[in-house]
Amino acid sequence: MNHSSKHTTPHTLNDLIAIARDGKSFYEEAAQKVDSAELKTLFNRIAGIKAHVVAELSAVVQAAGGEPEDSGTLVGAMQKFYGKVRATLGDKEFGYIAELEESEDRLNNAFKQVIQDPGTPEAARAAVTRLLPEVRSCHDVMRERKLAMKRAA
Repeated sequence: MNHSSKHTTPHTLNDLIAIARDGKSFYEEAAQKVDSAELKTLFNRIAGIKAHVVAELSAVVQAAGGEPEDSGTLVGAMQKFYGKVRATLGDKEFGYIAELEESEDRLNNAFKQVIQDPGTPEAARAAVTRLLPEVRSCHDVMRERKLAMKRAA
């Protein structure tokens, strides 16, 4: 039984590229919408990290002879829609922080799944393992920020 179609480097990494791309556009959108200069700076910095993750994974996909994903995910499109709705109700900054932290959870979990999957090709696992610390640190920053805002509320 040949499962190789699911476990090619391009297939494995393109899901992560799409999720990271969602995160990047969501951070860029949030940076334009929030009033806090400090949050704008933070969101733009994390959008830059997402762009780096997308570029690194895309390079590995190309090296494996694949076509890197060039769009986001359907979940990302829905998330943006809900983010917009939520941002118009109540605390806009907390709404964005909560949505962004959720997108960090998604990316972090997707990275972990790729690393833990025994069928993950070595090139894909190496790339994901190399980028995991960046992904994890973005996740931790946003989780801390969300908890701090909850405590302050």
